Amino acid sequence: QVQLVESGGGQAQAGESLKLACVGSGTDFTAHSMGWYRQAPGKERELVASITSEHWPNYRDSVKGRFTISRDNAKNTVTLQMDRLQSDDTGVYYCNSALPVSWGTRNYWGQGTQVTVSS
Repeated sequence: QVQLVESGGGQAQAGESLKLACVGSGTDFTAHSMGWYRQAPGKERELVASITSEHWPNYRDSVKGRFTISRDNAKNTVTLQMDRLQSDDTGVYYCNSALPVSWGTRNYWGQGTQVTVSS
């Protein structure tokens, strides 16, 4: 059974930093694109950052220059370093794994971890 387990969420003041980590198990994630999504109250889930199997990162505009995504295939982990946090970064952060398959994309999700940024 494929599982993604997040850790590292919590509370921070605006301008501070938090680091999220996600550990995968149950499959080889090497070929998967990994990413972090977030969902704020009353809003849809949105992509924050992703990283391809070749380690190419992609960020939403609002976090560029503040967040850094990285992965370690040997440890099946993906991390999100979040610096200079803003109140708009508040939400539940979900780890995602996406594997292209013949019929589309197979997605796996973690249970989510809360990030709360106060100004």
